[in-house]
Amino acid sequence: MSLLSKLMFWKTDVPRVTVIRLAGVIASGGSSLRKNLNYDTLEPIIKKAFSDKKQKAVILCVNSPGGSPVQSALIGKRIRQMAEKNSTPVIAFCEDVAASGGYWLASCADEIYADEASIIGSIGVISAGFGFAEAISKLGIERRVYTSGESKSILDPFKDENQKDVDRLRVLQNDIHEHFIAHVRSRRGKKLNEEEPLFNGSFWTGKRAKQLGLIDGIGAMHSVLTEKFGEKVKIKQVTQKKGLFPLVGSSARMDKVIFLELLDELENRHHWARFGI
Repeated sequence: MSLLSKLMFWKTDVPRVTVIRLAGVIASGGSSLRKNLNYDTLEPIIKKAFSDKKQKAVILCVNSPGGSPVQSALIGKRIRQMAEKNSTPVIAFCEDVAASGGYWLASCADEIYADEASIIGSIGVISAGFGFAEAISKLGIERRVYTSGESKSILDPFKDENQKDVDRLRVLQNDIHEHFIAHVRSRRGKKLNEEEPLFNGSFWTGKRAKQLGLIDGIGAMHSVLTEKFGEKVKIKQVTQKKGLFPLVGSSARMDKVIFLELLDELENRHHWARFGI
């Protein structure tokens, strides 16, 4: 298609939508091979997606096990801000998983669709770690930590667990959890069917999630969009720029990069494994 043809295309009345793909773990930073979902990387994409004021809708294609509650909230607020500014409907389609922060993002849409086998929900907060107090004792290692402030070394994995620290963590988790619940209630409202607990961290298949009001329907993106906007609907996708693997450098630097990528992949797999993916 020539440049002139493309320009003429956008002047037609053919219905069109823009797709934002939200796939991966939600976290600040990232790696050279995989960019996490976070506000810094997604803000220009969100802005670009909403730039067409004559489009029928912006589509969120969600496939995420969650991650940072802060990044989830920041991304979600930006999506809603642009949607309301441009009076643009937002439709979410959930793939394998839209759980925890992934469901937070999906619930920013005006309508949510999923496959019958999609994993939906996990509206809760989790913190995980390890304790090495006995291990370093057996190895004859002495832990030396100096702080100004009695809570500065809270939950130190090399010290015995302190119930006061655990209680403090639970207060923080409860605050975040309440924020999550308020977000879902504000977005889903009377659609929610609380015949079973929705906010205890449980997750469901798409089929059951529809019965509970967590999603609006079962369906794949292309079929639903065709049904809503007709056979001629044009789908445009905006994506993140992929990072390039740093091929130039010393052998030591390459080994470090490979090691860091391996750690990043292990952490990524941990997030997905919770949902059997």
